[in-house]
Amino acid sequence: MEKLIIYQLFPRIFSNSVENPVPWGSLEQNGSGKFNDFTPSVLAGIKDLGVNCLWMTGVIEHATKTDFSKYGILKDNPNVVKGEAGSPYAIKDYYDVSPALATDVNRRMEEFEALVKRVHQEGLKLIIDFVPNHTARAYHSDKAPAGIADFGSHDNIHMNFERNNNYYYISNQQFYPDFDLGAEGDKPYIEFPSKATGNDCFTAFCSKYDWYETVKLNYGHDYNDNSDHFDPIPDTWLKMLHILRYWCSKGIDGFRCDMVFMVPLPFWHWAIPQVKETYPDVIFIGEIYDVGQYRPFLDYGCFDYLYDKVNLYDTLVGIETKGWSAAQLTGCWQTIDGIGDRMLNFLENHDEVRFASKAYAGDSMRVVPSLVVSALISKGPFLIYYGQELGEKGEENEGFAGDNNRTTIFDYWSLSSLRRWLDNGNPGESRLTPHERFLRNLYKKVLTLCNERKAIYEGEFFDLMYVNLRNPGLNPHNHFAFLRYHEEDILLIVVNFGRESSNVEVIIPSLAFSMANLPIGNVLTTDLLWEKTFKLNLAPDKPVKVFIGPADAVILPLGKSKKKP
Repeated sequence: MEKLIIYQLFPRIFSNSVENPVPWGSLEQNGSGKFNDFTPSVLAGIKDLGVNCLWMTGVIEHATKTDFSKYGILKDNPNVVKGEAGSPYAIKDYYDVSPALATDVNRRMEEFEALVKRVHQEGLKLIIDFVPNHTARAYHSDKAPAGIADFGSHDNIHMNFERNNNYYYISNQQFYPDFDLGAEGDKPYIEFPSKATGNDCFTAFCSKYDWYETVKLNYGHDYNDNSDHFDPIPDTWLKMLHILRYWCSKGIDGFRCDMVFMVPLPFWHWAIPQVKETYPDVIFIGEIYDVGQYRPFLDYGCFDYLYDKVNLYDTLVGIETKGWSAAQLTGCWQTIDGIGDRMLNFLENHDEVRFASKAYAGDSMRVVPSLVVSALISKGPFLIYYGQELGEKGEENEGFAGDNNRTTIFDYWSLSSLRRWLDNGNPGESRLTPHERFLRNLYKKVLTLCNERKAIYEGEFFDLMYVNLRNPGLNPHNHFAFLRYHEEDILLIVVNFGRESSNVEVIIPSLAFSMANLPIGNVLTTDLLWEKTFKLNLAPDKPVKVFIGPADAVILPLGKSKKKP
């Protein structure tokens, strides 16, 4: 058994070596990272963090303001493209890869296939984004296999809804958003009849705050009367199943599926098992934002893992930024009890603000308690976002993205910290600042533990808070304590979200001793984070005393389970 440790990155930005990118810069000005940049040494450097899976975002070809028409690629109208590089979620060809990521555009798919092989040779998995809910406003595949028609090519555009239409239409109405469709380029964008916009905007009059660069795909659900038309199987279902199998045939290990709740649940129930008949080890991770839908999408929808954004992530944000009590973490695991090991935890991704940004913690060193809880609370996957391990703040104004405490997904850009770590293809810490080196090694230590300690990747979880809520030696507002245990490995984990050092006294109840088969008596142990030695006296219902610094944690091995009589 292996706990998935996923490293999400944008190839376009991750390995881009241009040192002074300019806001709104073109590909020629700002450059782009390439598939070929992921050499064995670069992949080994990522793996060294404790990572065993890469999630590469922006692989599939999407709409862009860059003109690749000389390579036979349809030129996009810039008025419905966000940023110079374009959104990686406005797919214009499901059967092709982004030409900006290729050293030789004419051999772009071969370069991607070679990348997949290198990733596997380094003992890593590779997942990519599958975007099922919407396409770019203008979709055209120049790489689809023979006999595969473009989305929308056979639609009855006179019908608002028709089961086998790929898109939804606003009959007899031209697309007319609240911004100028002729502001850029040599001709305005014209769409008649208008299609529904990707964020379920069923009107021709979307705003600049909508997903105006995308159009909603039709899976057979009629939004006019909320009726379903899934039998016989709609055309969009068949097209999407073929696309999933196509990418599996390229050797990838899985999909991060975008906005899965915006696609009818029966589609996933139908599609995922069919993919797994041929590719049984392919992983499906769903992006979802409703705790009430977690179990249906895992059970009936057949997903392997789901985001736990609105539960654990939002609670950790609340603790760090809004004065929420750490005791609320108990409610997080209770909410997903029984499915916690199928939830993907994270502190950053492309949708969320950077942890070190002024909108979140404002200080990358405050990450320890959140990192320890999020990474070690379950056997489920943990995700790290590229540059997070170096304290990226997302404080640059890259162009379309603006200064929004995130790293852009729309612009050509590069990151100084990653440029220095990559060091022109010779990755290492020599050019990092002392703070960056310290932080990267902290992440390495925690992430490596995830697959070094059986208590983490195979063990059970025991929340110690219920017996400590009235314990004056533990402040449930700032402190959270739990056990991870396996017959060969028991860990006591205590975190301090507070801004002051704490002498914490943790009561371990008799029930925990019984369930984890804890040893009784004196234990000399060394904290796995900071290598500080602790002498503990373990006894049922008696306090264990530990010292924890501000925004810090201890991870204390308690030995193996004592043998049952």
